[in-house]
Amino acid sequence: MAEKRKKNGWSWPDEPAGPPDRTGRIAGTVLTSLFLIYLVDPLSQVYSEPHSGGVRVAVVVTVAVYAAIYVLVLVRMPWYGRRMRIAAVAGMFTCGVVLAVLLGPDDLVFMTYVISVALMQLPPFVGLILGLGITASLLIGTAIEEGAPDWNSASILVVLTIAMFGTRQVILANAELRAARDEIGALAVAEERARMARDLHDVLGHSLTTITVKAGLARRILESSGNRDQAIAELRDVENLSRTALSEVRSTVSGYRKASLPAELVGARAALQAAEIAADLPHAVDNVPAELQEPFAYVLREGVTNVIRHSDARRVEVRLGGSWIEVRDDGTPKGECGSGHGLSGLSERLAKVGGSLSAGPDPSGGFVVRASVPAAVTA
Repeated sequence: MAEKRKKNGWSWPDEPAGPPDRTGRIAGTVLTSLFLIYLVDPLSQVYSEPHSGGVRVAVVVTVAVYAAIYVLVLVRMPWYGRRMRIAAVAGMFTCGVVLAVLLGPDDLVFMTYVISVALMQLPPFVGLILGLGITASLLIGTAIEEGAPDWNSASILVVLTIAMFGTRQVILANAELRAARDEIGALAVAEERARMARDLHDVLGHSLTTITVKAGLARRILESSGNRDQAIAELRDVENLSRTALSEVRSTVSGYRKASLPAELVGARAALQAAEIAADLPHAVDNVPAELQEPFAYVLREGVTNVIRHSDARRVEVRLGGSWIEVRDDGTPKGECGSGHGLSGLSERLAKVGGSLSAGPDPSGGFVVRASVPAAVTA
């Protein structure tokens, strides 16, 4: 999964997946147009005060352009690129400056529109700096022209800037929370798929191997000696193993299956006997802590399955300790040693209890699979 860069105050807002539909455009246009009511003030001001015709025309044109860009930005601009956003903010800023030049510095209060757009369409810190800069310009301009700063208009700009900046940060935080939730959900799905694949491999790998061996043994009995009773006994075992495997698959899908070390010892003995491999197995598991019996059961199952499947071993020896288990055979492995999904799954299981797995040829001959857990973990 690709790593996402963490957003901050200098990050650009995400672009939506696509443009709005007709209903969205109409609703957006109506809602944004409601806020344009305040732009009636500069129009009434220019006609209620003594101004030349040229100034009046310039103010009307500037207000019209200002309003048009504002509506366009909030309805369509989120689906445009960064250059278009910057150009739109620059155009609105120019209109606001023109109004202030024509009507006076106190009309910088109408820059609320460009501040709102900048805080929503540009990186938040850019909008914050713009809002505070316009507020400072209004205070300085009114202090120079009128002899005292216009604190009322400045307070409107400051409150709007801070409120819009806070709103933008809340939106950003919510977006990050949604992204984190989606990522956690995706990771949970991936982990569940891995668990399912690992458990199904452990269940079906061993069970189907044993079923295959016993079915082959029954066939050889019938072909060689014709001992019907012995062949029937082996086929009954095949039937029981099939039922057990089906039950375990259902339990695995439901997430309630747990391997039992004593049961795995019994199953390993039967599977090795059917494969005509001598088995030297422990008779008790009392020395193994309860929290290690399940992962060690999987190690035993996978180790015995691999011996039957992938080697020509004639003898298997299993040893158990309080914090380790070892499956050793005297055969020659077929294929690459220590590879495969089964051993990878075992490593993942053991890692959850702080253990590790090693698998490879024994210097004295054969192959060894050993799992161990540090004493400090089991203490």
